[in-house]
This record gives sequence, structure tokens and C-alpha cells, in this order.
Amino acid sequence: MANLCRYFLTQQDLYIILHAIMKNKMKITLLGTGTSQGVPVIACSCRVCSSENFKDKRLRSSIMIEVNDQRFVIDTGPDFRQQMLRENVEDIDAILFTHHHKDHVAGMDDIRAFNHKWKKDMQLYCTERTKKALHMEFPYVFTQEKYPGTPSVDIHVIDSNSFSINGVDITPIDVLHYKMQVFGFRISNFIYLTDVSKVPDSELEKMKGADLIILDALRRKKHLSHLNLDEAIELISKLRPKRALLTHISHYMGLHEEVNNELPDYIDLAFDQQKILLEY
Repeated sequence: MANLCRYFLTQQDLYIILHAIMKNKMKITLLGTGTSQGVPVIACSCRVCSSENFKDKRLRSSIMIEVNDQRFVIDTGPDFRQQMLRENVEDIDAILFTHHHKDHVAGMDDIRAFNHKWKKDMQLYCTERTKKALHMEFPYVFTQEKYPGTPSVDIHVIDSNSFSINGVDITPIDVLHYKMQVFGFRISNFIYLTDVSKVPDSELEKMKGADLIILDALRRKKHLSHLNLDEAIELISKLRPKRALLTHISHYMGLHEEVNNELPDYIDLAFDQQKILLEY
């Protein structure tokens, strides 16, 4: 028995091994995959909202990316606090905003827990228009005479040009959400693109050759400001990523398992808490 003990790994050994495995990996966590109302929808008793399948329970859309010892979150919707608690997140290096609609920014106030623990500003990346919207939505964050305990942020204004966060290169993808400019983001061979109804041809070039695309697909019926299921599949078929997941899904889409059975082999509906490892 004494001889066997030397083969047991210590907690430090396990950390070193895990760190080596993850060194060239990017981990994607689907924090939420639902539309602005989430699923189930308040006061709705449809088949989807009544489903007991956990894959039909959808918080507002957001993802977390872990790469090169960095952790980024894209969008802080109304469920941000719940998502952070569920995933046991203790720190975030930066938050990227796709746009300023309420279901993508409403939870920003809860970053103050990270401010309090780590005694540092939260780094935010967004367009000038989203920055102005954040100032209007959270005026107490940006006033000169701040009330104690309010969030502390450092906003970095981005445009269509690529930028870097602590050595991680990020390429914005400039698309339309009806008539509103919205950003998707590409990190290495991963693309996240939600709340989109049209992708200009110039931006399609940025989306080619991806290992994984996570793409907006609101419902089956055509919609003014989102891709529907057929449009999302058509766009993915043009880009031919190795794999694609559909997100920002409403209860009108249908039951997760039934819709999945209709999709091409390399396309699936995303679901909350889904995790994917990619080469980086």
C-alpha cells in the first residue's frame, strides 16, 4: 500500500496536468441560449414552455470563453448573476458587448461582486453607441461622485478593426440587427454571432474556415431582426464550418429534441450549460 501511494496525484499535480491540457485549448460555455424573454416565457403554457427537458430551459443569450488563462464573457443579460453563480465563476478578465439591447446589458450591475473581490475595474469592450447607452442605462456607474459599492468599469471603445485583450486576438464581425449595427466576434477558429438579420458580403469573408460558429436562429417563421431557422441553415451551408450551434432561440422554435432531429449532421440547437473544447 505504501508503494502505491507514490502514484497518487496531489492537487498541485492535477492542476499542472489540467493546465498543460488546456494550454492550447479554448473552452466555450453557453451561459444562455434563449431570446429576450427566455424560455419558459412568463404566463405561457405551450409545449416548449411546459417541457421538462432541461435543454428547453433557456436563459438570455450569453457565452463565456476561456483561453490562454483568460476568461471573457460576451453580453451580460438579465440572467448574468444566475449564470455566474451556476458556473461558479470567480473572476472575469473582460466583458464584450454585441450591442446595447436590454437582454444583452441589463445584468451589468452585478459585475460589482468581482470589483469587490478583486479590487479592480471590470474591462468592457463595446462600440461608441453601446458606451453611450450604458451611460444612460447605468448613470450611477459613471457619475463623478459615485455612491459606495457601485460597479467600477473601464470602457474600451472598439470598431470594426481587430483588437487584442491580454494577447488574445479578437476580430469583430459587423452585421445588422434589422437596421442596428451589431458585433459578432471571432477568436481564432471560433465565431459567435447573435441578434443578426443580415451579414454583409464583406463580413462573410471573416467567417470562413471556422471550426465552430454559434449563430442566431430565433424561430421557424421569418422575423424582421433575426435569422430564422432556414436562413441560419442557409448561411451556415455557405460558410461550411466544421460545426455550428444555433442560439437566441424562442419558444416558437419547437422542442429541442424534435428540432435537432431535423437539422443537418453538423448543426445542432445549442442549450444552456453546454461546453465545447476547441483547438486554439
